[in-house]
Amino acid sequence: MPLFALPFPVIDPIALQVGPLAIRWYALAYVAGILIGWWYMRRLIAADRLWGRAARPSAADLDDFVLWATLGIVLGGRIGYVLFYNPAHYFAHPEEIPMVWGGGMSFHGGFLGVITAMVLFTRRKPYPLLTLFDLAAAAAPIGLFFGRIANFINGELWGRAADVPWAMVFPHGGPLARHPSQLYEAALEGIVLFAVIGHLVFRTDLLKRPGVIAGLFAIGYGLARFTVEYFREPDAQLGYLWGFITMGQILSLPMVAAGAALAIWAARRGTTVTSAERP
Repeated sequence: MPLFALPFPVIDPIALQVGPLAIRWYALAYVAGILIGWWYMRRLIAADRLWGRAARPSAADLDDFVLWATLGIVLGGRIGYVLFYNPAHYFAHPEEIPMVWGGGMSFHGGFLGVITAMVLFTRRKPYPLLTLFDLAAAAAPIGLFFGRIANFINGELWGRAADVPWAMVFPHGGPLARHPSQLYEAALEGIVLFAVIGHLVFRTDLLKRPGVIAGLFAIGYGLARFTVEYFREPDAQLGYLWGFITMGQILSLPMVAAGAALAIWAARRGTTVTSAERP
């Protein structure tokens, strides 16, 4: 344990309470991520120079998609956490499954949930499914950033014991100073990934090749998550699988592989997709 550890900035997880109604920072993080992400996607589709003749959603399409995305994130994230991280507990206590306000969301589950929502939403749209994938991928780091900050405020998903100068003693993490791994994730999955994807969107013509940006996002997130898992304490009910790897790392590997396959395929497919073409 280090001689000095940073004090954990204790913040009430409840941002606002009016009588029995409590609004938590965790919920506000989801709201902020979705709304700012929606605004950012609207800005992207309004930039004609990024698209050329490539078909893209209208502003009205994105307005409609917000509800679909929200359902995909919340339902997929919760179902993913139940199935991937703690199935024994929730199968024994099924009444707790809908209690998302208590925490317990899986990014990988939310990722699959949003993909399902996009597939259903674009069935009769005049633009490629992969174009919506690209737009969502460009905006996703915004939500990831706010989500990880909310994890930090909640004092959950803390890191492994550490002796670095910025280690913290978390309220529910025992007496040991630990890596603030939530902030590592906010930086890598949020700020760095947003900057890299944003650079590619605005400095290249990749939006004219549907699927490339989505594939690169999957690679970037998977690598960032796999790396940060070395600093994050594994879930208590799972620990290390086979003694050396975490569930987060296992779920990230196929994401990286699928992202690489999609990016390569989309890059080779062509540079222009018109409204008459579908993937």
